[in-house]
Amino acid sequence: MEIKTLEVAGIGSALFAMRNPMNSWAKSDTVVGKVGKADKELSKKLSDAGTEHCKHLRMIMVWANITAPFYWWKQADCYRIGVEKISCSTMHKLMSRPLTRDDFEHDAIQDEFLDSIIEYMNETINAYNDKYDWCKLTPEQKKEVWRGLIQSLPESYLQTRTVMMSYAALRGMYRQRKGHKLKEWELFRQWVEKLPEAWMIIE
Repeated sequence: MEIKTLEVAGIGSALFAMRNPMNSWAKSDTVVGKVGKADKELSKKLSDAGTEHCKHLRMIMVWANITAPFYWWKQADCYRIGVEKISCSTMHKLMSRPLTRDDFEHDAIQDEFLDSIIEYMNETINAYNDKYDWCKLTPEQKKEVWRGLIQSLPESYLQTRTVMMSYAALRGMYRQRKGHKLKEWELFRQWVEKLPEAWMIIE
């Protein structure tokens, strides 16, 4: 699993908006690049009061490229509010090149088993791409070959998605996945801890 932060935006604007309900902008002590003590205390107070009070966290957005196995994405897909994803397409690109071990999360899979799966899938890809003189497929046959390969993809197949998440969504994910038996969630939590002003999420 690999996570690359692309952009974080909205921290300053969110802290300004946080003070709107009480018109307390004059008490703000945040300057460019540094959150002030008073603003930090108010932010934490609102977060501790519950999700309906820390609306400012919904205004801070993170964009990241996440490459993760299907079995992790299935769990991550339960987070819908404050999260948007655009994935690389297996429908359009799965047949574009041979697969290798690097296309799979395989720390707990025997190499021989994985290699046999990859060999089968690459033979299918070669047939789809007319690499064999003895096997020329019709367009209808290619659709069935593609469908068969999609159905054969292991849960360990790595897919990259560009994900947009709010700090509010990350706060929930960080807490709910603590101690999860999938080690990918711990890697995700470690990434969250390195985000700008991560205290908003983890404290």
